[in-house]
Order: sequence, then structure tokens, then C-alpha cells
Amino acid sequence: MVVFRFHHGPPIDFLVIIFLFISLPLLCLGIRSFPTSEVIISDDLSRFTEAPEYRNGEHCRSGTVHVAMTLDSEYLRGSIAAVHSALRHTSCPENVFFHFVAAEFDPASPRVLTRLVRNIFPSLNFKVYIFREDSVINLISSSIRVALENPLNYARNYLGDMLDPSINRVIYLDSDVVLVDDIQKLWNITFQNHRVIGAPEYCHANFTNYFTDIFWSDPVLNRAFGSKKVRSPCYFNTGVMVMDLRKWREGNYRRKIENWMEIQRKKRIYELGSLPPFLLVFAGDIEPIDHRWNQHGLGGDNVKGSCRKLHSGPVSLLHWSGKGKPWVRYDEKRPCPLDHVWKPYDLYRDSVDQIQSQPLDFIQSVVVF
Repeated sequence: MVVFRFHHGPPIDFLVIIFLFISLPLLCLGIRSFPTSEVIISDDLSRFTEAPEYRNGEHCRSGTVHVAMTLDSEYLRGSIAAVHSALRHTSCPENVFFHFVAAEFDPASPRVLTRLVRNIFPSLNFKVYIFREDSVINLISSSIRVALENPLNYARNYLGDMLDPSINRVIYLDSDVVLVDDIQKLWNITFQNHRVIGAPEYCHANFTNYFTDIFWSDPVLNRAFGSKKVRSPCYFNTGVMVMDLRKWREGNYRRKIENWMEIQRKKRIYELGSLPPFLLVFAGDIEPIDHRWNQHGLGGDNVKGSCRKLHSGPVSLLHWSGKGKPWVRYDEKRPCPLDHVWKPYDLYRDSVDQIQSQPLDFIQSVVVF
């Protein structure tokens, strides 16, 4: 409300008031309306193109392959490529159901991400879950790389709680992978005895540098790896796992991992983010899967950023774990040789022409199946 006060003397106040009323509409016209952050994100996400439609072959039977992945604006391009590769190489794509876990406070809201996935893959079976970051934020300690502190890295710890209790098995995949084989084969692995997770296992790793001197000097803590060869248990990468969710829930493994994270907050026993708690709980006691299902480390050397080659042997899944990501290196015009294997699955609009110019024959010339 504007209050007029008249007084004796020069009429300057009255003239100023009249001027403001006359010029107010003009001032309002000069105010710019900026798009909200969601509008900006949505515009950028619209640059993805629709994937081809993939349908089941005649031999496909009923039965669902459950796949869990995280979904966020930073790694979105990788996630979309991973989904595309899985659909492209499976003989029963309509049997695959994707469970996407999205961060509550990501710049791209879960609603926007859901619409995007539906636009890219109109016939995809999927569900988007909202990950409440406050459930884990107070358990996360600083890491050697800031990217490893992202709460979404810990979402796999909570799959047993988020997914429907009727789902007893799930394949967890990182966002920086592509499959060049049928994911149904990975789904069909058999677990022996009491094992809860399956993953490619590497039994020549030295854990000395994975954990701090505080850990190794504590006879109670380092007992987690057993009494023999305490620093050389079998290592596995958590970016590709088959998880028995029924046993996971029964054994309350989420809580066991959280216990190690709480110890880490008090004593600083490791440096590498979300991987060490998994190693402390499961190392040496997982179902070993053929190494072809996780050719990891293709992100290159974390210090020098140098390119890496494939490990020897056949390949079913390539994993760009590490600092370098293929979509970033492509945008910077400095891709590594194996990044060309990732490129045909990239559905970002600037890359469509390149996708069409690099058929699957190119992949077969690089990867030994």
C-alpha cells in the first residue's frame, strides 16, 4: 500500500510520486523472465534420440530379468548407452525390467528422468525410485576423489529395501558399462551354498593400499579377512554384481555394510568410497563369475589419465571404471581406442550420425567374443 503524505513546502515529493506511477509499467516491462533450472535441464535432455524398438524372439519364455542402475544428470549419457546395449544384445528384451534409482536432489528431477527414459525407450519396462540421500549422508566419509562421495554411489546397499519383496534376484550395473552379450546369461548363473552376491573375482590383489595403517594395525578389524594371507583376499568390483536379495534381506547385509561405514567415520580405515565396505563384508566369499562379465578399468589411469587395453580373454561386458568416461573424452575430442566400442550405443543427438556410421561389425573387430 502506498501512503501519500502532503506537507507544506516545495512540491518535490508529490512530483516524484507522480513520476513513479507513470514509469512503473515501463519498469515492469524491463524485468526479464529466466527459465527455471528444470526447464534448462529438460531442454538439454531433449537432445537424446529415440532408440530402435526391440522385441522378443519367438523362443522367449515368461520370466523377468531384473536390472538395477542409478540414474542422474551427470552420468545419464552413460546410463542410456548401457540400457541401449543391454536391449540390443539380448534375445528377449521385453523380459528385462530396469529399476532406476534417482537422487532426491539431482538437478534433473525423478519426474524429468522418468519422462526422458520413456521418450527414448517407449516400450521399456522400468520403474524409477527416489533415493533419500539423508539415509546415508551421515555415514559417508571423505574419499580420495570427490566423485566417490556422491550418496548415489551407496544406493546399491539399499536395493533390498527399495525393490519389492517379491524380487529375489537383481543384476546391479554401474552407469559406465556396455554389454556386448546377452544379459540373460549373466542372470542365469547359479549360486553355490550360502553366497549372497556373484561377481568376477580377482585373487591376486594386494589390499595393503586399500586400507590404512590404522586398519592393518588393529587385530580385531583386520580379522575381517581371516587369519591367513590377511592382505591378499580375493578382490571384486562392485560395478557388476548379481545379488540374491532374499539372502541379502535375511542376513541384514545392509546393516553389516553400514557398521563398517560407522567405524570408518570414527577411525579412517580406508580411502576409496563405497567399495571397501563391500570388500570387508564379502571379499573371499562371493560366487565367482567369469571375468568376461566385467572388463573393468577402461576409464584409464586415475593419475595420468592414460588409456588402457582389455584384459586377455573373451569379453561380454566392458566397464569404464576409473576417472575417464567415454562420453567426456569424446566431447573433448580425445577418445581412447576402446571408447569407439562404447560409441555405437550413445543416443545423444549429436552422436546419431556417428552411431549409424559405426555398425556392430566394428565392435567385433575390437572385442573378442
